[in-house]
Amino acid sequence: MNRHQRQSTAARPLQLAGLLLVLLVSWMLWSGIYKPLLLWLGLFSCLLSMWLAHRMGFFRHAMPLRAMLRLPAHWCWLLSEIIKSSLEVARVVLSPSLPVSPCVIELTTTETTDVGKVILGNSITLSPGTVTIDMHENRLLVHCLTRQSAEQLQELEVQRRTALLKIA
Repeated sequence: MNRHQRQSTAARPLQLAGLLLVLLVSWMLWSGIYKPLLLWLGLFSCLLSMWLAHRMGFFRHAMPLRAMLRLPAHWCWLLSEIIKSSLEVARVVLSPSLPVSPCVIELTTTETTDVGKVILGNSITLSPGTVTIDMHENRLLVHCLTRQSAEQLQELEVQRRTALLKIA
């Protein structure tokens, strides 16, 4: 590995500090317990998470600031889709006739980055009744509980919303 490759894969101090800050603040807010032992354990778990993130190559894929600023809107849209999908799955499962029509569809994505493809696949999987079961190059294989959910995926709204993040 040459010097330029090492620099592009190495985490910058600002990235490390930012991740540590986010992890610590999140841990403290969710914990709500501020005893010394637990604070030290929280710090240890945050440092361990950072080390694991570094080992997995998290810092090789920097997300542009504009994408970070667009994430809250994407999360709000995704939450509304998850709620709608949850109600639809509950309706299907609780229906006496159990109108399940499982199918597997292949979606072709226009996402060019690995991060964009992962966000797309995870956005699909988070919606109840759909699971991204494989991703290869620009194709995603998705299992759907009903034909209706497959048709909605083929309308490409989730891809359009993910493309708005402009990850590349």
